[in-house]
Parts: sequence; C-alpha cells; structure tokens
Amino acid sequence: MTGTATVVGAGIGGLATAIGLRRAGWSVTVLERRTELERYGAAFGIHPTAQSALDRLGVGDALRDHAVPYRDAHIRTPDGTPIARLPLERIERKAGRPELLISRPYLLDALLAGLEAFGDVPLKLGERVTDVDALAAGQDLVIGADGIRSAVRTARFGDRSGPREVGTVAWIGIADFPSPVHGETWGSGRFFGLTPVEPGRTNWYATAPEATTAEELRGLFAGWHDPIPRILDATDPEAWIRYEMRHLYPALPTFVSVDARHAPSAAGPSAAGPSAAGPDSSAAPVALVGDAAHAMTPNLGQGACTAILDADALTRALAAAPPGPAGVVGALRAYDRERRRSAQRTAFASRTLHRFMSTERTRLRDGAVRLLPG
Repeated sequence: MTGTATVVGAGIGGLATAIGLRRAGWSVTVLERRTELERYGAAFGIHPTAQSALDRLGVGDALRDHAVPYRDAHIRTPDGTPIARLPLERIERKAGRPELLISRPYLLDALLAGLEAFGDVPLKLGERVTDVDALAAGQDLVIGADGIRSAVRTARFGDRSGPREVGTVAWIGIADFPSPVHGETWGSGRFFGLTPVEPGRTNWYATAPEATTAEELRGLFAGWHDPIPRILDATDPEAWIRYEMRHLYPALPTFVSVDARHAPSAAGPSAAGPSAAGPDSSAAPVALVGDAAHAMTPNLGQGACTAILDADALTRALAAAPPGPAGVVGALRAYDRERRRSAQRTAFASRTLHRFMSTERTRLRDGAVRLLPG
C-alpha cells in the first residue's frame, strides 16, 4: 500500500525509515528539531543483519564504501593480558560477511544521499514538534524517530517510560593513528574500548564514573596497557564527547499506537487501555523506531543496528499491506510483533552486560569471561 507519512527525527532510524517508505511509494516528509544534523565522529558497528537491511534500502554499497571490517578483537585486563576473543569470526562465518564499523558522519551521509536521490522528500530542519495530534491530522502515519526524549512517544504513549540514568559517564573520541590492538579492556568499575573506524584512525570509548575532567580520565587510565594512555595523551579533549549513559525504562508494552482515542494520559497506567477522553480519533496511527522505542546502553554496540532493523521491518510490513486504514493497522501490528521483543531483549542484554563489565568483583568476572568460547 501507499500513503502519506511524516517522520519525526532525522537520525539513523528516521532517515532509514523515510527511505524505506519512499521506496514503497509513500509520500514522506521528515522533520528534525535540530538546525543541523549531529555529525560527531563516533563509530557505529553494523552487524550483517543490519547490512542486509541497508541493502534492501538501497544504501548498502554506500555503507561499504566507507566502512572497515571488524576482526581480531579481544577482551583484556588492564595490563594487556587477553582473557577472551570477541565472537567476530563466528559472526562472519555464520553470515558470510564481517561486522563493519563506520563513522556516524559517513553513515548519515549515505542515508541522506539515498533520501535526496528521490528528489521529492523534504527534510525540514529546526522543526520542533509540540502537537503530535495536529501533525497527524490528514496523514496516514506518523513515525516517532525522535530519540530517547521522544515527543511523539510521550504524546501517544504517556510518560511512564522515559530516560533513566545508569550511573555511568561515558567518553568517546577519535585518535588520528591506528591502534595495534582492538577490543575492550575491563578494569575495576571502568573499561576502555578501541576499534578501527577508517584507515589510519581509531575510535575509542571509556567509562569511569569518578572522572569529571579530561585530566582525571587520563590519570585513571595512565597505568593501563598501550596504546590507551598514548591515545588519551595524543587526542584533544576539546574533541571528546562526554555524556551520561541512559536507557529507556520501563520497556514499552507496544511500539505502535493504532487509535489515538486509546492514547494514555500522562498519569494513565497502560498504553493498552483507553484514556477517559482521548485526542481526536481522526489522527493518524503512530509507530516508534530506534531510541524512541528502545533506547539502550551502548555496551553491545547495537543501537544503530536496531534502529536500521526497525526501519526495515516497518517499511516491509507497510509495503506488503493492503490499501486503506485497516492495512496500516495490520502492518503496524506486524511490525510490533517482529521487532518489539527482539529489540527489548537486545536492550536488556546490553544493560546487563554494562553491569557485568563495570563490576568491582574483577576476579569472579574475569574468571567467567575466560570460560567463554573463542
């Protein structure tokens, strides 16, 4: 089927959804509250399943033009002793292609180029959505791809689920030289990660709850194995990004709202039950993708992948649906069945891994990691 849709949010999930909808013949508009797209240089890991989704969206070749394979990575102790191998080779054998790493700007550019190639999909920057029901009037569908603080989610699903801090500060940056080792180093209450991002450059990330300044971060990792101290000393703290790690909690009971009359009030107990006086019943159905639906901690490196898989599943369901409002409703329910439990399991696993990595009981943790298959 085809129709008219507005995508709120021009991040990875929003752009991928807009491309998928337009490829299916929909008329699409994208709204982004920022006046320019975020282009900080963190690396995204793209699992083979997400690569296949990008192939279906027509941007797989653009991804591979700027991505690098991720192979031969280990978990290490602070002195550099390897205690486990990340399962990258197993992933590659099973999928027939490796995990890829790509910087955020390159992935955004690939998606933007794919969208602009249609020539008729407006991307409106500086558009803050405050009235979702007014936006939905006259549309066949609204997509909430507006992040962990989603205005679309709050309007249609209430504010029971929202950002929750995990009590950890993360730091990320890019070093302009290659690292001789890749993977993660786990210490007591903190860890450090190193991945390739493009030839001759290294993506790094770290958590250290007690560090509030660049010098404190450097001091906490000064005695760790090479090249960790060297990378922190050689990169400009002005280019580092520091943020509080958050996830969406509690998990949503559904990623879709097919009837505006059933949208909960802010104090409502459930997204499934009708509110006493819901909004205009003529408003379009809503689907959530990416962080708006299931924001997770970055420990599994699956945030971008899950957003891409959301976009692919949603647009496939809509493309296969019969015409008319009932077709939209059926497609949204099919999307929710395909994606919600899978994405929420990934989010839970990432949060659990964060606690495991950040423990101060390092002897027990490291012993358990040594038992993992290579």
